[in-house]
Amino acid sequence: MSKLRFALIGAGMMGVEHLTNLALFDEAELVALVDPVPSSLRYAVRALGERAAGVAQFANVPDLLAAGLKLDGVIISSPNHTHHDVLTPLFGADLHILCEKPLCSDLEDAKRVAERAASHRGVFWVGMEYRFMPPAAEFIRQVHEGRVGRLVMLAMREHRFPFLPKVGDWNRFSRNTGGTMVEKCCHFFDLMRLIVGAEPVRIHCSGGMDVNHLDERYGGERPDIIDNSYTIVDFDNGVRALLDLCMFADGAEQQEEIAATGDKAKLEVFVPSGELVYSPRVGFRQPKRVERSTVGVDETVLAAGSHHGATYFQQRAFIDAIQKGAPVQVTARDGLRAVAMGTAAEISAREKRAVEFAELNVG
Repeated sequence: MSKLRFALIGAGMMGVEHLTNLALFDEAELVALVDPVPSSLRYAVRALGERAAGVAQFANVPDLLAAGLKLDGVIISSPNHTHHDVLTPLFGADLHILCEKPLCSDLEDAKRVAERAASHRGVFWVGMEYRFMPPAAEFIRQVHEGRVGRLVMLAMREHRFPFLPKVGDWNRFSRNTGGTMVEKCCHFFDLMRLIVGAEPVRIHCSGGMDVNHLDERYGGERPDIIDNSYTIVDFDNGVRALLDLCMFADGAEQQEEIAATGDKAKLEVFVPSGELVYSPRVGFRQPKRVERSTVGVDETVLAAGSHHGATYFQQRAFIDAIQKGAPVQVTARDGLRAVAMGTAAEISAREKRAVEFAELNVG
């Protein structure tokens, strides 16, 4: 079987994580880099090292398509606000597409992309890495297999470092990112839908920018992105979910924590430790029967990125969808729903009210 030939669109930090992981697959190769910023192209070329020989470079997607390279697919990791324009010409080519989250930073753009993706002839996959972290994947499997009984409550926490600097400082402004609740938290809203197995009805977010970026100015303009929030989501099957986000807790031992509580037990997972903690109900003052286990990840896979191995396992599933017809695990509809939930949270935080999901008209 010949190797799958990919172009990487967006050669920044996440793009380099994708090309580093792609190199772990014998059945795939990178043949082109696309980025309008020369310094980003140089950054990716340095990461490729000797593998950069023979990899073509382009400033934009039309130039890539006009070059007539034999391509099987593209991986898009360009800035959020560019996704719609990057994807538009690609829908005219029979290529497999992995588009990083969020699908688009603007909800109306995301609706248009999802509509086009529904009739796209190739695989269309939205990059939601958190699903593919091995500890999180095992947690999801156990919840779906009924280990906690009937799921009633789902709680997620991400306490982490602030947003990193990006080219042109694009991630400092909500007009480019969709806001923190879209840019960062679409991961968690996607996980909520996946774990709960239902659709959101109502979203209430309280958040603000209270610590990070207060003294930063870009062209005289101050950043406007949320750095901490609590978000409650009511789902149509009665389950309620909570997201606790803090972007100035870089000293926290665990960056991500998820807890599912049902009528029979509670199950927790912690990243990066990979620990799962199972706590069945025992009755008042009865001895606890807590069970602990750890989900490990191969060191080579861990070293290939900063998402606890998730990028590798997502690429594995993407390649299997192309070569073997395996199911697309994260569809454009999933991406659209995650953007819509993040948009609802941004509206809620700004307007200080609960937002009915129906207001967003995502179908």
